[in-house]
This record gives sequence, structure tokens and C-alpha cells, in this order.
Amino acid sequence: MNKKRVLIAHILGAEGKQMLRERDDIEVVEFPNTIEQGQFQALLESFDAVHGVVLGLTRFGTAELQRAAGLQVVSRIGVGFDAVDIPAMTEAAIPVMVCANANHRAVAEHTLGFMLSLAKRTEALTHLVRNGDWHQRYDYLPSELEGREVLLVGCGRIGARVATLLVALGMRVKVYDPYLAPRQLPHDVEPVAELELGLASADYVSLHCPKTAETVGLLSAERLALMKPQAYVINTARGGIVDEQALYQALVEKRIAGAALDVFLPEPPPHSSGLPRLDNVICSPHLAGVSHEAVSRMAKLAAGNVLDVFGAEPNHENAVNPQVFDRAFNLAEADSVDAIPYPI
Repeated sequence: MNKKRVLIAHILGAEGKQMLRERDDIEVVEFPNTIEQGQFQALLESFDAVHGVVLGLTRFGTAELQRAAGLQVVSRIGVGFDAVDIPAMTEAAIPVMVCANANHRAVAEHTLGFMLSLAKRTEALTHLVRNGDWHQRYDYLPSELEGREVLLVGCGRIGARVATLLVALGMRVKVYDPYLAPRQLPHDVEPVAELELGLASADYVSLHCPKTAETVGLLSAERLALMKPQAYVINTARGGIVDEQALYQALVEKRIAGAALDVFLPEPPPHSSGLPRLDNVICSPHLAGVSHEAVSRMAKLAAGNVLDVFGAEPNHENAVNPQVFDRAFNLAEADSVDAIPYPI
């Protein structure tokens, strides 16, 4: 029997590994999630054929594609795909699959947790108790979320879930997403036609858009300058969507109140300086979408996406570039893949 060879990042959850390994027609090869890119390319090249890859952090582009003879599918553990060269994969008719609906709840809840921590000043109040500064508590009064205005930048699966949670808390929710019509937005949210208009009035700005050429640096120094001094930035999307140097300066100079960051550029960020060292910043190590429950769902979806493509029954909703499944698809007549962000 000719087995299909699948390379998997070692962080793939146990359920996903079992799904692949229990198949007698598949050979599984694990590699470290933090593998150096040259080593990954050498690994690909060491086999006569690699039919599928399941990726965590590892980049996959033209150089990797050239070394992966027989490739049929690229599967991501998660919903982000900025590390994969989508146009190159599309041109080669290789589907790039993601774990749709696997971790949007986890990211949404993490976002809400960040927002509550900022409003309730959890970090500062914890330090007061630990340091014996109990009687200074009235200098660190928390605030409430009800009645506050939040601007969500992007309203795909994650943004829509965040919107639902925040509406339930009585917040005024506005959405900037140029790819959605107002009728596609959740109930009780207000669409914003221009990002600048939404930034000027928001108490919280939360990012939920994919990282593309269009969104890199989206929250620039000029746009940060439009925000209120009492406002907060929350980024659980991708590092680089916010101009981090500009954000740092705005926070140091108290031109905005604070930030909550799960993602950075680079990752990990320098631990001795920069944003994580500021008192008005709370952060987490790119873990918003990695709850216990989400890990299990992502493992099964990431592995299942590979098996579905092998079985010629792919789930088009999980594909970043579903047009590759249409053999009549004409790349010359298609819109740019970069211009159509996948709804994270």
C-alpha cells in the first residue's frame, strides 16, 4: 500500500494525532513547532513525497512548496494564515485549510477578560494588596463596562462573538469592517463607515481582523492620535496590525489609558523592554485562542481537514482559498486573494 506522508507540528493535540496515526494508509512525521526554517525546508526535501503538512508557527511559501513533492494540502492549527503564502498555494492549486469555528469562543472570552481586567484595574489592585498598600485603593478606582463604547475592527466569527458578549453587558458596540454589509452584522451593533470616526469616540478599540498587506500597521500613529486619553487598545488578532512603537509612545506619554495585548511583533517580544514592561499594559503569550477546549477542537479539525482533502470531500468553509477545488477556476479573472480576508 502506498501511504500518504503527513508532516505535523508536535503541538497538534492528541486527538488529531490519533486520527492520523490510526489510519494504515498514512505515515505521520512530527517536527518541532519552533523548527528553524532552513531545517524545515531540509526536512521536506528529505522525502520523495510530502502529501500534507499540519502547521503551527512554521511559515510555508514558495521555497517550501518547491521542496514538497506531491503536496495536496496545507492545514493550519488555528484560523490565522498570515504565515502561509496564499497566492502561491492558490496558483499551485493547493488548498490552505484552517480550523473554522474551533477557537472563536476562546478568543472572544479572552478579549472580554482583557476588557474586564482593564476596566476593573485587576493588575494594579492585586499589587496594592500584595505590597501592603491597601489604603491607597481609592487612587485606583475601577470603572464599569455598561454604557461604554467599544469599536470592533473586524467582525468575522471572533468579532461577532465578541459583539454578542459586549451587547449583553450593555455596551455600545460599533463595528468597522469594510467587507461586511450592515445586514451581515450582529444585532444591536452600529456599523462605522470610516475607521477614523470610530476611533475618535471609542472607549475600547479591539482588533479582530486578519493580518494582510492591507491591515499591517492599520492602527498607526496617526490613528492612535485620534483616540481619547481614557481609551484602551486590545489586540488578540496578530502582531503588526498595531504600530507597536507608536502604541508604546502613546502609552508612555499617557495619550491613551492602556492596552491589552496577546500578540506582538516579533514573538516573543523582548522581555526586558518595550510594551510588556509598561504598567498600563497587560498581556498574554499569544494564547487567546488556545483554551483546553479549543485545543481539542483544533486538533480534530486540523487533522480532519487533511483527511477530508485526501478523501476528496473537503469542507469548503474551512478553506482560505476554496477556489482551488473548482478546476475551472481561472486565476487571471479572479480577485486578488490578498484582498479577500478570511473571516476570522
